[in-house]
Amino acid sequence: MQMVYNSDSFVVVQFEVPADATLPDNGDALARGGYEIVDKFARKEIYIDGAMAQIFKDGVEALIVARPAGPTQEEMDDYLEGFASLMHQPVVMH
Repeated sequence: MQMVYNSDSFVVVQFEVPADATLPDNGDALARGGYEIVDKFARKEIYIDGAMAQIFKDGVEALIVARPAGPTQEEMDDYLEGFASLMHQPVVMH
């Protein structure tokens, strides 16, 4: 588990599951793992994996390529806001 983004509005954590040595390696880094995106204000979250995680990763990489110094916090938050409609799970404190 690695926090990859944290702002006043959102936090993104990447989960990596060790590859199963008995399965063939197809080179897909996100085949085992995914991302949890938390909207701090709405107090909702979503966990994405597989194809959706790859779409998320590609979008973040496009933001990075578009601005070599790195995307601004506003640009990242705007991108993450696009996933807000998918967030239905309430954040629960233990």
